Amino acid sequence: MAESSKDELLQLIKRFGAYLTVKMSDLFTLFSQNLDSRSVGAIAGLAVAIVFTWRLLRSPSTTQRRQPKKPSTRPSSSGVNSQSNIISASSVIASSSDDTRAQNVVDDFFQPVKPTLGQIVRQKLCEGRKVTCRLVGIILEEIDPEDLQKQVTVRSSVLEVLLEITKYCDLYLMERVVDDESEKRVLQCLEDAGVFTSGGLVKDKVLFCSTESGRASFVRQLEPDWHIDTNPENISLLARFIKYQLLISPNKPERTAVNVFTATSLEQFFGLM
Repeated sequence: MAESSKDELLQLIKRFGAYLTVKMSDLFTLFSQNLDSRSVGAIAGLAVAIVFTWRLLRSPSTTQRRQPKKPSTRPSSSGVNSQSNIISASSVIASSSDDTRAQNVVDDFFQPVKPTLGQIVRQKLCEGRKVTCRLVGIILEEIDPEDLQKQVTVRSSVLEVLLEITKYCDLYLMERVVDDESEKRVLQCLEDAGVFTSGGLVKDKVLFCSTESGRASFVRQLEPDWHIDTNPENISLLARFIKYQLLISPNKPERTAVNVFTATSLEQFFGLM
């Protein structure tokens, strides 16, 4: 019954195709002298498309009919059931495997991409282009300017962030010192740590003064987008003049103004700790 219906459908498609072929031939003959080359090409393309569609619809049935029939062997009912169960189980396993592979592809595609440190720096600094930063307690291990008379140590954990900032920002480092020897010691320590090798920071951008108010004066003159400091008083004083400020403190105090951010360290602010 099903085979008879397929044959009738195939015959109907053949007749329709033949009818379209005749009609297209008549139309082409009738109008070929009155149409320009583009119209003729369009009609010819339509005819080719119809013939191609007809052949595409025709080929599955033809292929199916040409397949030789396999000799029928009537297996036992238990064999049929067993074979059916095996095929069903195989289909379920194959389907499950395909679903798993598809889900893995989707998961990999939508997996969030981890941003680079450079992207984090630019995002955190709100694309700010000029930054001023205190040395003691942020870049250096020492927490007091008087400690610089004895030794100077650059915090190794902050170097990566510091060098990344110099790639995107005009960075100025500043500190209060009690004598010239401390100033020389700081510059030598920064040079030994490779701070000046990246090209973004030079010795002329390391500024020294003798008072806390002198450092605040440096910041106001430079007019940075960001200032980073450990002194809450300087932060409060500069809040009216500087767009953004970052207060570094081990206790991470509450924000004193909407444009003042806090962190326990520079690395922590940029998500490295």
